[in-house]
Amino acid sequence: MPATVKITGHFTFADWKESPVTPEGAFPRLAHATVTNAFSGGIEAEATTCDYTVTYLTGTAGTFAGMELLTGRIDGRAGTVALEERGRFTSDGTVHCTFEVVEGSGTEELTGLRGTGGFTYRHGETKVPYAFEYDVE
Repeated sequence: MPATVKITGHFTFADWKESPVTPEGAFPRLAHATVTNAFSGGIEAEATTCDYTVTYLTGTAGTFAGMELLTGRIDGRAGTVALEERGRFTSDGTVHCTFEVVEGSGTEELTGLRGTGGFTYRHGETKVPYAFEYDVE
């Protein structure tokens, strides 16, 4: 069985485009968001592609689920991998998110990659710390 490796780093979000799916003002309501992130540290990726469905329970709190396509390097291994993400955000501006590698999505040196990770973002941060644990078949 492969050994689990733990890595950390930071990411920044370069772009956030959100559009309503259901009428604004009523709760719960749905929105769609497209986001671009840049990772450094154990994960290196200049521009990921994220697609989220957001559920607002109030004007400032809710949940989200989505997918992120990451092309770059994980702990020095080059390739592309998809991450499934789930999280929640609270009225104080804190976001908690966990993510998991989509089984079978790794390419090149990331073929067979399995792993989970997460982050907590606090309103006003420009760099968001993440942690990721992985192994490769």
